[in-house]
Amino acid sequence: MSDLRRSRDLALLDALDALERIAFDGIVWRVVREGRDPLLGQATAGRWDPGHFDVLYTSLERNGAIAEMYFQLSRQPVFPSKIRFALNEIAITTKNTLKFADLRGLEPLGVDRDAYSSLNYERTQLIGDAAKFLGFDGIIAPSARWPCLNLVVFTDEIPPEAIELGNTSIIDWRAWREEEKPKAG
Repeated sequence: MSDLRRSRDLALLDALDALERIAFDGIVWRVVREGRDPLLGQATAGRWDPGHFDVLYTSLERNGAIAEMYFQLSRQPVFPSKIRFALNEIAITTKNTLKFADLRGLEPLGVDRDAYSSLNYERTQLIGDAAKFLGFDGIIAPSARWPCLNLVVFTDEIPPEAIELGNTSIIDWRAWREEEKPKAG
């Protein structure tokens, strides 16, 4: 979504506004480069943000977070061997979250189930932008890289005390690949 002044889709806004807003209180996982603050969001232009507001991408499962980063690193010409990445456990509480338990819930919003794992984020970015505009504090949606759900938090919509860093450990990519056999992206 390159044009920030583009009008929002009124039908999409109405469809999202009609959905239930849920609270989430639990543990999520996030992988970041060692030394980076895992609680710091950013505008990444990823699957659920068009790149003009900060988000925190997390997963409800440990392997979901690792698989998401593994996919991104695997897209590089050479998989980084010197840079270390940390798996971070985060306790988080949201109050106004949009939840899609599976891909069937996204189809009525124009998301193609068969193309969900692709890098075409146009429709999901529009959904994320509309959700943020409507005051949701995040989105729970299926991971495209692991059979689990991810939580994407709109960082300026939750208070700092609603998020707390727990345990952190360095990822051994070779051991993880051998142990978990991640599904292809």
